[in-house]
Amino acid sequence: MSKSKLTISVHTGSAGDPQYGGIVNPIYPASAYDYDTEVLYPRYYNTPNQKAAVEKIAALENAEDGLMFSSGMAAIMTSMFALLKGGDHIIFQSDLYGGTHHAALTVLNRYGIEYDMVDAVDPKNLELAIRKNTKVIYLETPSNPLLTITDVAAIAKIARKNNLISIIDNTFASPVNQNPIDFGIDIVIHSGTKYIGGHSDLVCGVMVSSKKLTAKIKASAQHFGGSLDANTSYLVERSLKTIVLRVQQQNKNAVAIARFLQKESGIVKVNYPGLKGHPGHSIAKKQMKGGFGGMLSFEIKGNPDKFLKRLKLIKKAVSLGGVETTISAPCKTSHAKLTAAERASAGISDQLLRLSVGIEEAKDIINDIKQAL
Repeated sequence: MSKSKLTISVHTGSAGDPQYGGIVNPIYPASAYDYDTEVLYPRYYNTPNQKAAVEKIAALENAEDGLMFSSGMAAIMTSMFALLKGGDHIIFQSDLYGGTHHAALTVLNRYGIEYDMVDAVDPKNLELAIRKNTKVIYLETPSNPLLTITDVAAIAKIARKNNLISIIDNTFASPVNQNPIDFGIDIVIHSGTKYIGGHSDLVCGVMVSSKKLTAKIKASAQHFGGSLDANTSYLVERSLKTIVLRVQQQNKNAVAIARFLQKESGIVKVNYPGLKGHPGHSIAKKQMKGGFGGMLSFEIKGNPDKFLKRLKLIKKAVSLGGVETTISAPCKTSHAKLTAAERASAGISDQLLRLSVGIEEAKDIINDIKQAL
């Protein structure tokens, strides 16, 4: 029987307390378990709270299996190192989260892993970058912080045709708005700190995929030790019960705010895939079936620091995806590790601000932006 995402978010993985009949899962903090049936150990990614959180996320992403990690970067790097070895080649889309971009630039070459950064707006660019030693294609859509849209189905097709493994960072979209596995992507990764946690109070990462690829990544993950503790796993599973409601409200608010910003004389440019003028709008409509997300960015005239200081309701913060609206300057936060030249090349100006829209009344968020402008 097929279930809606609302029902999945509440019930899947949430079996309750088998001993006392409580309707929520208990927290199982043990690091030592009886080994006669199955060897359970937190670093093996198989304890009850870890498995419950994975079951819920995998169901929301239409995946067979997955792993919980201690951070989004742990999920990203563990997945890459499980699939790549010295002499292999990976293709990244060039418009990436700064942490991923910096890791590629500073870490991969040390292990003899080659890479190319390619403008993926036209999928043909990715196909042209394929070499004999290419093993993986890595995407992020919508991208951080410019909300660039990549054609997921087209790139999944290219990967399959060339026997490559495709990985996507689906953090900005969330499992509510976009399910890349439905379009042929092999591995979906999230910084669970964002929409999956949703309350700005936990750090985690997740990867979901087929059972076969999950097992391959798990074999490496057990050595790297980036597993998630029971308490945070419990909070993830708890938080996922409201992800659909939260993201639906964030979608609605973000559309209203993006339309407002478009009309403001103090705003130079608005990046939001839900706007008809966005270059990726038509593709986003096909692949973001739940909504266009709660993330947008915009360039402001004049000094952005003065604008940020005048905000009263909207909080200046590094992360995103929480129930409260937050704002950040990518040049000082997510992309601070890039040089000024690298940021300019990526289209990230010092006037660019990234807005993570919360669940407040949209009118109140708009009024705060108005008075700050």
